[in-house]
Amino acid sequence: MIQLEQVSKQFQGSRGVTALHDVSLRIERGEMVSIIGPSGSGKSTLLNLAGGLDSPTSGRVSVDGQTLGGLSDDELTRLRRDKIGFVFQFFNLLPTLTCLENVGLPLHLRGWSRRQVDERARELLTVVQLGARIHHRPEQLSGGERQRVAIARALSIYPPVILADEPTGNLDTGTGTDILALVRDLHTRLGCTVVIVTHDMKVAESCQRTVSIRDGRIVDDLRR
Repeated sequence: MIQLEQVSKQFQGSRGVTALHDVSLRIERGEMVSIIGPSGSGKSTLLNLAGGLDSPTSGRVSVDGQTLGGLSDDELTRLRRDKIGFVFQFFNLLPTLTCLENVGLPLHLRGWSRRQVDERARELLTVVQLGARIHHRPEQLSGGERQRVAIARALSIYPPVILADEPTGNLDTGTGTDILALVRDLHTRLGCTVVIVTHDMKVAESCQRTVSIRDGRIVDDLRR
């Protein structure tokens, strides 16, 4: 489902930084994979490349058989819109919108009718146990509830790929455990490919496979 072939990424600056060195990685359809490593190891860079949010300096990235480097800006936007759901550590919800509106936003952008958008958004908010809070705004929610809304939004189009960058990193232990259980349940139910960047070994060990990165290189790849 996701393939990186001899991918390197350099960031230009006063000193220049190489975030990834000649990384090759293949993630199969339906796998749940964690990516671990210390801060600055290249984990988030790898996730951003896999999601088409950034481009490699060299090498090739493919998602569902499409090479991202060969796509126009419009084609890349459509691929991200239709095939990838993103979940971020700091939620990235729009503060002026309700839960219902935040979850429905990707569907509005796809041209769905208001009735269809509201039906899907309500369905997903019920799945993440927020059916009673659909008209609340982010400031009225706890951190765990905001992350549930973010997950529901990522799932709104039922994408084949979910990319999550430290989804429990901004939450207390108990809430993080609940969010992880929710992600695992949705992975089982929907059969989507899930890739989670994390510092938390409990999160990593709950996945079918753990890829370890250090200094921009893959140093271990453990399947359970």
